[in-house]
Amino acid sequence: MTTAGGRFDCDVLVVGGGIVGLSTAYAITRAAPGTRVVVLEKESGPARHQTGRNSGVIHSGVYYRPGSLKARYAVQGAAEMVTFCAEHGLPYEVTGKLIVATERAELPRLHALAQRGRENGIPVRELGRAQIAEYEPRVRGIAALHVGTTGVCDFGAVAGRLARLAQEAGAEVRYGAEVRVIRRRADAVAVRTAGGAVLRARALVNCAGLHSDRVARLAGDAPGMRIVPFRGEYFELAPSRTDLVRALVYPVPDPAFPFLGVHLTRGIDGRVHVGPNAVPALAREGYGWGVVRPRELAGTVAYPGAWRIARRHWRYGAGEVRRSLSKRAFTEAVRRLLPEVSEGELIPAPSGVRAQAVLPDGTLVDDFLFAESARMVHVLNAPSPAATASLPIGREVARRVLAGLE
Repeated sequence: MTTAGGRFDCDVLVVGGGIVGLSTAYAITRAAPGTRVVVLEKESGPARHQTGRNSGVIHSGVYYRPGSLKARYAVQGAAEMVTFCAEHGLPYEVTGKLIVATERAELPRLHALAQRGRENGIPVRELGRAQIAEYEPRVRGIAALHVGTTGVCDFGAVAGRLARLAQEAGAEVRYGAEVRVIRRRADAVAVRTAGGAVLRARALVNCAGLHSDRVARLAGDAPGMRIVPFRGEYFELAPSRTDLVRALVYPVPDPAFPFLGVHLTRGIDGRVHVGPNAVPALAREGYGWGVVRPRELAGTVAYPGAWRIARRHWRYGAGEVRRSLSKRAFTEAVRRLLPEVSEGELIPAPSGVRAQAVLPDGTLVDDFLFAESARMVHVLNAPSPAATASLPIGREVARRVLAGLE
């Protein structure tokens, strides 16, 4: 492949220095050595938003519809992530997890998850009440599903290693480089950053996460969706009570939502994260109720899809907001799984924001979503399990952009 000459600063510009953008840059340098890649990240370092603000779970793929990109990439990505961490000396642990039913009404959904896991090629074990204690003696439930391939790692560390590997292969990663203007010509893409730098490339990849739809519109493309940000709020168990949880414990999820409910996660550092809930964020990077960006909030409020979500799911949303505003209500949700925990043993922890793509009719996009146009590849929806699946996602995006350069 012919690489960038004097008219171009690089072959491929990647917008976004989260784990997907960095995995894409890494994959391009491996698939087509000599291709000049520049990653533009507006923050001062990698993985400052979705990648670095989650509980670090390596998802097995048990939840996802068989045949979907999520299912395929999560199963493949989980195995690859464990191998990657082992090869590069990054902290990880394959802990397994329990998905626990606390009411009889949840049993059909639990059995359906077991079947879905088997269809996705994931080893699962169905447990009765007494068998739950073999894995989690302090957890209460009437039945559970044990998923042995689930684990934990530090996705921020993974993103940092991907950045270094891409740089060692010739890529450039520029931090503090927010993209403000994108212009497309017949044979090039030109970008101007907030600092005034102008770069010309043969192609652009949009991995902007919380801002992916905005970047697509900057490029002149109509993404057909909008990112509606949902904040996930976490607590941690007090250090004296981390013995209550051995590994990972999840409730049976509501099939109407892509959120997994309040769960318990023993991280790679030994701390036990509790959460998250899912409440509307008042800014795309709105990590608390006090973070409001009027222009972004107005864009969300004016979007028809957001109103349709609110009308359709207001009862669910009201419960999530209640748990956000009331620690007692949050504790009640935790005690369904872990009855011994008290309100005073939950310590506030940093929140995260999920970049959820929503269609105009109010449909929550439930799979990874890519779009292509002339000299552009857009990653429009890459929520969890995107970090788990980042290595195969990066290869897929690299394949698409390199095919466009041929």
